Amino acid sequence: MTRQTRTAKEIIAATSAALAPAADDNPLVPLVEAGTAPLSALAGLALEQRHIIASDRRAFVFLAERSGKGGACAEFFDSLALGETLALERLAAYETACGLTPEAIGQYEPKAGCQAYPAYVAWLALNGEPSSVALALTANFAAWGGYCAQLAAALRGRYGFTDEACAFFDFFAGPAPELEQQAIAAVAAGSDDAHGEGVGSGAHYGRLLQRYESMFWTTLAGA
Repeated sequence: MTRQTRTAKEIIAATSAALAPAADDNPLVPLVEAGTAPLSALAGLALEQRHIIASDRRAFVFLAERSGKGGACAEFFDSLALGETLALERLAAYETACGLTPEAIGQYEPKAGCQAYPAYVAWLALNGEPSSVALALTANFAAWGGYCAQLAAALRGRYGFTDEACAFFDFFAGPAPELEQQAIAAVAAGSDDAHGEGVGSGAHYGRLLQRYESMFWTTLAGA
């Protein structure tokens, strides 16, 4: 393991810790864990995610193209794009468990507070330095994965959802060692010195991502 790779791991760990969400950043998950969130809120999560996945996948494909074929960043974003495709395949069972019909899915109008996150990811795809974007996304995924683990457990325990219905959340909650190594390589590609100045914008990007994610959960809880 090179010094640059070790430094990239340290940068990711420090950024993830600095951007870790506060307890009140997500008002919906505690309601689901208590079993008091209505089915309409769970359905809203599914409906918003369908729009987010489609947008994020296109953003990741574009980031991979911007990064240059064969590079560490391109590999990381290609994996993220594939992950969105796999996640979408698992979303349908959750939608069914929430009582959603194809008609309801097609007629749904997404909420601005929920779609601010993918809108910013799209902005990053156009304007962000790929290594810095990789850092910001990796730090944010740490929080998202934790939320998904909590939701998967609560949906089974409180709402009686099947493993198939929870597969969407299990997908993001589970370990992803290959993606973690790709993230380290992508961040290392921008860490051209011991201080990681090449990914200096990553914390700024990540801070905004976390705020937009909190807006997502708060909007769902309020609805």
